Amino acid sequence: MKKHSIVIAGGGSTFTPGIVLMLLDNLEQLPIRQIKFYDNDAERQKEIADACEIIIQEKAPDIKFVSTTDPKTAFTDIDFVMAHIRVGKYAMREKDEKIPLKYGVVGQETCGPGGIAYGMRSIGGVLEILDYMEQYSPNAWMLNYSNPAAIVAEATRKLRPNSKILNICDMPIGIEERMARSIGLSSRKEMVVRYYGLNHFGWWTDIRDKEGNDLMPKIKAHVKENGYALPEELAAAKENEASQHADASWMHTFTKAKDVYALDPETLPNTYLKYYLFPSDEVAHSNPEYTRANEVMAGREKHVFGECRRIAEQGSTKDTTLEIDEHASYIVDLARAIAYNTHERMLLIVENKGAIVNFDDTAMVEVPCIVGANGPEPLVQGEIPRFQKGMMEQQVAVEKLVVEAWEEKSYQKLWQAITMSKIVPNATVAKQILDDLLEANKEFWPELR
Repeated sequence: MKKHSIVIAGGGSTFTPGIVLMLLDNLEQLPIRQIKFYDNDAERQKEIADACEIIIQEKAPDIKFVSTTDPKTAFTDIDFVMAHIRVGKYAMREKDEKIPLKYGVVGQETCGPGGIAYGMRSIGGVLEILDYMEQYSPNAWMLNYSNPAAIVAEATRKLRPNSKILNICDMPIGIEERMARSIGLSSRKEMVVRYYGLNHFGWWTDIRDKEGNDLMPKIKAHVKENGYALPEELAAAKENEASQHADASWMHTFTKAKDVYALDPETLPNTYLKYYLFPSDEVAHSNPEYTRANEVMAGREKHVFGECRRIAEQGSTKDTTLEIDEHASYIVDLARAIAYNTHERMLLIVENKGAIVNFDDTAMVEVPCIVGANGPEPLVQGEIPRFQKGMMEQQVAVEKLVVEAWEEKSYQKLWQAITMSKIVPNATVAKQILDDLLEANKEFWPELR
């Protein structure tokens, strides 16, 4: 079995150690000869890399490890780029969330104005990495899970149409794990799903076990009562304890799914739909002084960097609390499907081209695909109902306008995009938010005119 060379773009991310641990845990499925880290922030990456070097040395000393800020070193001789970059880091995410909230509009990192601001920062960063890959390793594949995935996917479709990039998201994976556990299955891999939508904007229409038995009625019964919250989380919430599975903001998201489900009980919804369907509830539930970005900086970021420093100082991983990112194992499944032509069925973000029959062919939709050595083959999901189609058309227009605004450096189109977002009440508020975001993103966005 060939051993692969992988570069993790976004080496300084808080998710990187969990992904490294996951890759080392799956070496039988995906043998690796070399892991490289690439980031444009040398200092931040060094803290993560020093610890990961020790982790790799302990668990798989034959794997060569390289950490660099030099594109040529990073992208030469690689098979896969695993990209999870965050242009502007958590400091900018905080602004994405707090600026809209100032105007009574949902502040969220991938939905509405916050997601649009983040998209305007991400497009250039993702295209740059894609170009480095194609320059130095033209046969490599980029597995991109940088957010906001919908806008990034549209940008790569439009601006790099022939690139070997697969855009993926772990949110449906996480929800499917919850579905499986809610009905007593041990893994989402025991389920075969049909799903359609856009990234963070979709619906499950059919879920069966491997024998073909319909699992939807049991899952729906659970969601109708509890959303995607699990029994042990609900019990912990009753006791007023923070659940080990989810902090407060996620707990709210998982339970809110029952309200989203009520709008269309024929399907099961992606959790992110709550932002579009219940925006005023979300704003009421938000603290404009302390948003999700603050939670992450005080929680995961502090923990991961503290642990990495401790590992580097003691020179070993003894007693480490760093955890394997189990969610991320879908990245190994995807890499395997390409490397070994396994024809695995996976949810990916791909150009529609008829997968959803009554929908824009150029829209980047999230649907099940069969993945092999030549990339994804989308599975036809048929026609979709008017309710979903109307919402999706509005959202696709937002995403396309953002990419056009980035490419054309157009203030007008970005104002139109924010105005068109279902989360934003009117064009006046859209302009106020845009002007604040523009000021905050001066060093990251193209100069708009």
